[in-house]
Amino acid sequence: MPMETELSRIGISLPKNLLDKFDEIITIRGYSSRSEGIRDAIRNYITYYRWMSDVKGDRQGVITMIYDHDQRGLLPTLTDIQHDFMGIIQASLHSHVSHNRCLEVILVHGDGAQLKDLAERLMSQKGVESVKLTTIPIED
Repeated sequence: MPMETELSRIGISLPKNLLDKFDEIITIRGYSSRSEGIRDAIRNYITYYRWMSDVKGDRQGVITMIYDHDQRGLLPTLTDIQHDFMGIIQASLHSHVSHNRCLEVILVHGDGAQLKDLAERLMSQKGVESVKLTTIPIED
């Protein structure tokens, strides 16, 4: 990645528990500042986005999602999204991690663009903590 030359100052609002966890990680990893940790996190996000952009053709994969099942309106929204993609969803597994956190694993097969679209729609919902799409190409 090219060296950044100009710095821009931004302001963000984060829940205290998220910032506390982030601070703990940057301390463990030895970052010199929050800013350096945030820059590294953004670089990783960009790399992951580019990797996801390369998901093309017939693919088999899995979507791993962690979400807060107490988030108002989230469960029906997730169900509706999955129904919109029932042509590519082969199976799903739901597990209760804690009182309010759930882990869902969705097995998918189809065109890479559709798999990415599903993952991105799930990812954009308020109350969804994490979504990871992992795929492999289908070869004859």
